[in-house]
Amino acid sequence: MTETYDVIVIGLGGMGSAAAYHLARGGHRVLGLERFTPAHSNGSSHGGSRIIRQSYFEDPAYVPLLLRAYELWERLARDAGDEVYRLTGGLYVGPPECVTVAGSIRASREWSLPHDLLDAREIRTRFPNFTPEPHFIGLYEELAGFARPERTVAAHLRLAAAHGATLRFGEVVESWRDSGTGVTVSTASGTYTAGRLVICPGAWAPGLLADLGVEIDIERQVMYWLQPDTGAERFEHDPIYIAENDSGAQIYGFPAIDGPDGGVKTAFFRKGIRCTPDTIDRTVHPAEIDEMRTRVGELLPALNGPAVHAATCMYSNTADQHFVIARHPAHHSVTVACGFSGHGFKFVPVVGEILAELAMTGTTRHPIDLFAPQRLVSL
Repeated sequence: MTETYDVIVIGLGGMGSAAAYHLARGGHRVLGLERFTPAHSNGSSHGGSRIIRQSYFEDPAYVPLLLRAYELWERLARDAGDEVYRLTGGLYVGPPECVTVAGSIRASREWSLPHDLLDAREIRTRFPNFTPEPHFIGLYEELAGFARPERTVAAHLRLAAAHGATLRFGEVVESWRDSGTGVTVSTASGTYTAGRLVICPGAWAPGLLADLGVEIDIERQVMYWLQPDTGAERFEHDPIYIAENDSGAQIYGFPAIDGPDGGVKTAFFRKGIRCTPDTIDRTVHPAEIDEMRTRVGELLPALNGPAVHAATCMYSNTADQHFVIARHPAHHSVTVACGFSGHGFKFVPVVGEILAELAMTGTTRHPIDLFAPQRLVSL
């Protein structure tokens, strides 16, 4: 027997769980389909922490979305009764002309965001764990911090269900079809129909959105939790950070948020290996840990102890590293969100709101022209 809904959401990770919540909160009959368990660790929405920030070096055009995302982070924390995010301050460090610093300054000034500019001596004085090169500068943003991805996904799912959404896990989508008057989604367990479809496939985009005309490269990334030689307590009150060296390589990291034996999380940004969800190497090798320890030690020399944990995740990269959020160009009833290129999680609440609006009305109040898939078809 075919089950019918107002809207079906494929993929219940960060973006899909938020879309299901906003749709259900709007009074729509929602079916969410997820191939894994709730808040799983097989995709991109895991690892205990993701940076949130407003001084956005990628492009100042993201800032209005971030301002709304912050409002929705606060609402989610309140409605869920859980610490889904925490503000710690954020430090963006590197040569004055580098993307990380110059881009953050540009966004801050264009949108009048509160920030402090620090030279290397001021960084060392204010944040003693950090040892930047003498010619480096930093932008400090008090309103930066981190989101907790697993808690965020779980909160959105819990609230979606409370608003009446039907959520099915361990159910792999085999196909979807847009008839022009509605959509049909087939899984091994059944067939479902709806007036609208929202697809949030993460690293499974190349298969589920093969006809979108956009190339999305999947990359294996690694997250590391290193134990400081002086104990994690020394890092408890540090800001999140993004640091770029003279060669343009970026790393990022967090304060110690996992207790005295939990280590301090750090990682390379955009230093991945192409893969697929089926071929990704989930083993983190000793040479990788050594490379990370050496690189982060240039900025945080006390972070030189053993790795207490390491984990892989996947980036889904577009050619220009901007998102794809739109009605499907070839399917009026289908809305897509993909290609978040390693910097999407901070937008999860507002992307959910955008997807709900696009799916049900075809438009959104938010500025998303930057994310049109047509920009990538000719690249």
